[in-house]
Amino acid sequence: MIGSLARAVLVASVAALVGTSGSSARQASSGESWTSPRTADGQPDIQGFWANRTKRLATYDIEGPADPIHVLMSGNPTDPISLVIDPPDGRIPYQPWARTKRQEVYDNHKDPTKWEHVDPHTLCWLSGIPRMFYQGMTQILQVPGYVIVLQEFNHAYRVIHLDGRPHVPANLKLFMGDSRGRWEGDTLHVEVANKNDKTWFDMVGDFHSDAVRIRERFTPLDPDRIRYEATFDDPQVYARPFTIGLTLGRAVAGEEAKTYGFLEEACLEGERNIQHMLFRLGGRP
Repeated sequence: MIGSLARAVLVASVAALVGTSGSSARQASSGESWTSPRTADGQPDIQGFWANRTKRLATYDIEGPADPIHVLMSGNPTDPISLVIDPPDGRIPYQPWARTKRQEVYDNHKDPTKWEHVDPHTLCWLSGIPRMFYQGMTQILQVPGYVIVLQEFNHAYRVIHLDGRPHVPANLKLFMGDSRGRWEGDTLHVEVANKNDKTWFDMVGDFHSDAVRIRERFTPLDPDRIRYEATFDDPQVYARPFTIGLTLGRAVAGEEAKTYGFLEEACLEGERNIQHMLFRLGGRP
């Protein structure tokens, strides 16, 4: 089975190098009606390398702007945009206890005194959903029956099954969850279950429980943009479901895409200094 999946990824990698057809790109640039190209099996073709184009430094705080220290460290300007598009106030609708928990992390994340204040990325854990779409670059590959999402950070990946199979047993909890998808027109709808509770949305402690259910929508807007929206339903943590939205832009295109490859970004591989980075906490948790 692993061999079959590896072969599928290899085939998809070759297909991804083909990129968007020149005729489709010309249609989009000329203002004509744009129709998403199709893969050999009829899926709308969303393959390629993609990166967040909506909120700068979203990985710091999806609700608001980054603080001046993180702006300085990143070398990028920031903005007050929230990724939360529903509710309209741009804030995650936490239950009171959950907002208090998140605020404690926010108040202590730059000088943590508990492991609960430390961003899971510092521990080299996977990004989870939706953070994988704004923590660096992702690549989307497609083969019959599957959409495969690869992340440059920490060699992470997701396999979205399109064949209608049921989710894995509820007691199996995964960093990236268990994804089941279907196409409706040009939009890919994905239901994510079986998430663990170990991932955050950002550095400042926005969180979920392992009961969260996620509904994602990937809609290609033109050859170089995908609208991504995700709705989070977690009655253990939130007072109501909420939705985030962002635009993924094509990060590598044309001739460059034929030779481009991810960096070998293995988080903290061989790192021997984490105990000094977090010396106040007495080493690893």
